Amino acid sequence: MPLRTLETWPHGAIMLDAEHTRFALWAPDAFYVSVELEHGQSLPLLPQADGWFVSNIRCAAGTRYRYSIDGELEVPDPASRAQDGDIDRHSVVIDPLAYAWQHSAWSGRPWNEAVIYELHVGALGGFSAVEQHLARLVELGITAIELMPIAQFPGERNWGYDGVLPYAPQASYGSPEQLKHLIDTAHGHGLAVILDVVYNHFGPDGNYLHRYAKGFFREDKQTPWGAAIDFRRREVRDFFIENALMWLLEYRFDGLRLDAVHAIEDPDFLQELAQRVRQQTGPARHVWLMVENEHNQAGLLEQGYDAQWNDDGHNALHVLLTGETEAYYADYAQNPTEQLARCLSQGFVFQGHINRHGVARGEPSGHLPPGAFILFLQNHDQIGNRAFGERLHQLAHPQALRAATVLLLLSPMIPLLFMGDEFAVEQPFLFFTSHHGELAKLVRDGRRNEFAAFSVFADPLLREHIPDPNDPQTFSASRPVLPSTGHTEMHDLYRRLLQIRHRLLIPRLPGTQALGADELGEGAVSAAWRLGDGSELRIDLNLSDKPVVHTSQTGAARVFEYPPQSADLLDQGTLAPYCALVSLTAAAPLLVRMESVHE
Repeated sequence: MPLRTLETWPHGAIMLDAEHTRFALWAPDAFYVSVELEHGQSLPLLPQADGWFVSNIRCAAGTRYRYSIDGELEVPDPASRAQDGDIDRHSVVIDPLAYAWQHSAWSGRPWNEAVIYELHVGALGGFSAVEQHLARLVELGITAIELMPIAQFPGERNWGYDGVLPYAPQASYGSPEQLKHLIDTAHGHGLAVILDVVYNHFGPDGNYLHRYAKGFFREDKQTPWGAAIDFRRREVRDFFIENALMWLLEYRFDGLRLDAVHAIEDPDFLQELAQRVRQQTGPARHVWLMVENEHNQAGLLEQGYDAQWNDDGHNALHVLLTGETEAYYADYAQNPTEQLARCLSQGFVFQGHINRHGVARGEPSGHLPPGAFILFLQNHDQIGNRAFGERLHQLAHPQALRAATVLLLLSPMIPLLFMGDEFAVEQPFLFFTSHHGELAKLVRDGRRNEFAAFSVFADPLLREHIPDPNDPQTFSASRPVLPSTGHTEMHDLYRRLLQIRHRLLIPRLPGTQALGADELGEGAVSAAWRLGDGSELRIDLNLSDKPVVHTSQTGAARVFEYPPQSADLLDQGTLAPYCALVSLTAAAPLLVRMESVHE
């Protein structure tokens, strides 16, 4: 087969037909590259322009292979579509068309319908085990599951942010076909599936790119994980954009959450990624793109991205619910009520405001719709980055947490839950890895030293009690017990609130605009939004242990209140402690006749 004359090739092993595969490796720092097949056959890759080595070779799906660099070092394919076990094993040629999709007509769900449930595949037992939870999540009211990163990492236990082979689903979770079956099954339940992807760094173990492709990195820019990815290079950009397209087109994921994009030094890469995703997935599909971004760049949410994880909203709520004000919560210690009001009315809390380091952070966001912000009471970071992985219900007043849950699930922002929230599970979610040797020690010590900023861990001896990420028991302790049947009080609250969201709010969310938010007192706010059909939604929230003055809406249907309080109390203009009141003012006769729903 003749080779194409191109300067840029699709990365990795791409099947051309049932018997032939094109192997392409960008290795500008190598002199000679060969592909080493599992039965001892060694075949050279032909040098091409700009550091590419490419050959079309007769081999079928399932063939196991490695690359040999200058006859000195055998490495996995950095664009391996699957590994035969861990990162030190062979890469595997995959036929992307082999899986027979059962729900090929699925085109996704509109963004306004998103109710996201974040989960860790390994903690639930792998791809096939996750399928066992789908039906109950639908019954709860979830419309999308979000998988923490699944790119191949070293060992069997990891949060996923140490991935080194971004194209290969983690082998210990299951095969590519099992991942596709999970997505296919989810679509059959009406669930969208989102994938968390890491394009800002490679993990520290099993990454050989520095040996043969130094151009992947720029040493003049450093991130918390080392040298920044050099997105100025066309080959590097394509490596990650092709990865995004693989997940969306080949695996039929419905969206991507891009981790820590503030660590990506070239913002135009993010714009190009979104543009190419939108072009190739087409207007007929609902594809969601969301980011985690400490820089609070509102402009990015106008350039192809649907929403950002709103850490600001979480942090203000966390301070109000727990009273914790150390480390990164220090930015929310002085005026958390005012900050929560700003979040509900404008999106970001920090919109150019000065943070605790004396640095201006963020951009104005009040012009963005509420749906551009993903709100959560906790997620993997907020639980797992605690020394002992405590969950919020173990830290907050139970009634205050339930009132905050009303805000989470009935505000026009997009709600996100973390696995186990709905049952208030007792199991922690700790930081876990499966590194060995010196790296294991560095990770353990680094993890413990992170907490030196907290007064309770100022003593190094006390930090020794923080769980070792590499201890298998740390992972075992983090596996939530999720009942397959039976409900709890928290589960019933989640289900009831999501029923209301689906019936009364989701159809009216497109076109929603914030009308503002006021402080009612310390820990208490009143926020209002004009919904897309002209109705007015209002949430009055009191997270304090004292009653606050409240002005009830004339003509409003009371949609939900927690806990139920007497009409006399409201008539007297008082909102009880730990209370949430949700009301809807009708915009049409049909809504006027709407029945109020009480707990």
